[in-house]
Amino acid sequence: MDTGHGLRERKKHETRIALSWAAIRLTVERGFDNVRIEDIAAEAGVSTRTFSNYFGSKGEAIVARHHDRARSIAAALRERPDGEPIWEAITQAALAGFALGEPMPGKGIPDQAWVEGLRLMVAEPALQGEFQKAGAAAEAEFALVVAERTGTDATRDVYPRLVAGVVGAALNVVTQQWLVAEPSQSLESILRDVFGRLAAGLPAPR
Repeated sequence: MDTGHGLRERKKHETRIALSWAAIRLTVERGFDNVRIEDIAAEAGVSTRTFSNYFGSKGEAIVARHHDRARSIAAALRERPDGEPIWEAITQAALAGFALGEPMPGKGIPDQAWVEGLRLMVAEPALQGEFQKAGAAAEAEFALVVAERTGTDATRDVYPRLVAGVVGAALNVVTQQWLVAEPSQSLESILRDVFGRLAAGLPAPR
């Protein structure tokens, strides 16, 4: 086993995560226009050259965690037990994906200043293109996993692509609801509510 190679890959992964979280923290605290790549690199304890090895812009660095979360959900879905109902498996995978162990409020009641900063960040016009690209990549990957679980074809059958599109939309709703909910709610409670409604066939609200 090439332990040296494995250590290098883990270090690269950790550096990527550190840069992305630094970009998010600074943007939430200062606003998108008031954060420079130099600031992000310094916050993560690396050089601007190192930043450029991982990301082409501060927008890419910010949205990287969004993409990583989606990939984590897809990976968690692959590990769910065979025969588990599809929406139960997706719900549990989504819960696992949102619990990445990163220093971001989410499991409990969120800090209001953090939430307000996040609200401004996700609405930043300069980031919308990056969010859309990450969302499209995540849906394509998720469709493959759904196809594997259901014995369908992600390139020809409607079902895996439809489920992937619905899940992407649902995760956006979860995030947006968490940001605007009054009184504050945990991400877990909102996620269970949203995916529970989908599992029930999205009946009319009572």
